[in-house]
Formats: sequence, structure tokens, C-alpha cells
Amino acid sequence: MSSRDLAQLQDVSPTFVAKIFPKLEKAGIVRAKEGVRGGYQLATAPEAISILAVVDAIEGKKPLFECREVRNQCALFGNYAPDWATRGVCAIHAVMLRAEEAMRRELARQSLADLAAVLALKMPPEFTDDVREWLDERVAAKGKKTAKDDPALC
Repeated sequence: MSSRDLAQLQDVSPTFVAKIFPKLEKAGIVRAKEGVRGGYQLATAPEAISILAVVDAIEGKKPLFECREVRNQCALFGNYAPDWATRGVCAIHAVMLRAEEAMRRELARQSLADLAAVLALKMPPEFTDDVREWLDERVAAKGKKTAKDDPALC
């Protein structure tokens, strides 16, 4: 499936999707196939792809919270903060680090196959047929020759 097809299927910006797929390819999550019937496909089984791997591929491994060290700026401290006020990790930062660790652990525990299983429980059986039909129509449209390509069609 092409990134443009995926974007249209989900009604999101093709530019946005086109920026994501090279990152997913670089991370080894998808691989590109060239040509008229090309596009992207998973590079490995969905059971082997964690949600964390997808998030890290797209967003990078940057922390969710960036501490601004406001402890140093308390008006009561004047020009300098006492050692007791700035010792160790800021209390808010510590909470955020634990929350991020828990989130990353849960994202690592869930795979693309897990998401697909949840979706399969929700969607009616004909939805899969509808998606396949929509994709087949897209592929067929790409493979058709136009009068511009073949004057015999005029």
C-alpha cells in the first residue's frame, strides 16, 4: 500500500504520512516496494512489532517531560538557590520520569497484532471485505492505461 493510499484511507494528510514512512523504514518496521504496484509492507510479523518501536521510530526517544529547573528561580532565594532546594531530581520531574517509564513499559508490551485483535473484535466482518475492495480498486486504477499512454484506446 502506498503512503498516499494509506493517507486517503484514513483521511489524513498525505504529506504527514509521507514523512512518517521513511522513519518507519529506517527503523526496520516497514519496507518499501518500488513500482506501480509498490508501496509499503510490514518488514516483520505484527506480533514482533511493539507499539513502543513505532512511537520511538516516529517521535525518537526523547523524553516526554523536559524539566525547566524552576527550583533555581524561587523569589525567596535571591541570587542563588540553597543546596537543599536543588539537590537530586525535582519532585515533579521524578513523578514524570516514573510515569514515562510506566508508559514505555506498557507500549513495549503491546504489539501491532494486539491492536489488530482489538479492532477485529469491534469491526463487522464485512469491513475487511470493504477495505480489500477499496484497495483493489486503487491498485486497478494505477494499472490502467490511459489514452495518453496508449493511443489505441481512443
